Amino acid sequence: EVQLVESGGGLVQAGGSLRLSCAASGLTFDDYSIGWFRQAPGKEREGVSSINIGTGSIYYADSVKGRFTISSDNAKNTVYLQMNSLKPEDTAVYYCAAAEGGTLYPSKLSEYEYWGQGTQVTASS
Repeated sequence: EVQLVESGGGLVQAGGSLRLSCAASGLTFDDYSIGWFRQAPGKEREGVSSINIGTGSIYYADSVKGRFTISSDNAKNTVYLQMNSLKPEDTAVYYCAAAEGGTLYPSKLSEYEYWGQGTQVTASS
């Protein structure tokens, strides 16, 4: 059974930093892309960043480029999202998701078969 477990969310002031973790189990890590998505109240879920574990290819949404960094620790089957210079508009529930075989469309929700339960990130002004 594939499981994705997010951690690291919390409340920070605008300008602060958080690091999210996504621990994956029940899958062959190298065969997947792992993506981070977020959903703010009243808004659609959107893609934030993604990494193809096998190729190292990385995607960032324009809204987070230069502020967020995605990385992976293959020995721990874990993907991280380092979030710096957080803004109030980054406030959302953040989810990680897994796409078997990678994806050509890293921001597309339907490309991902497995999802975590989400972790709340709040950046206060």
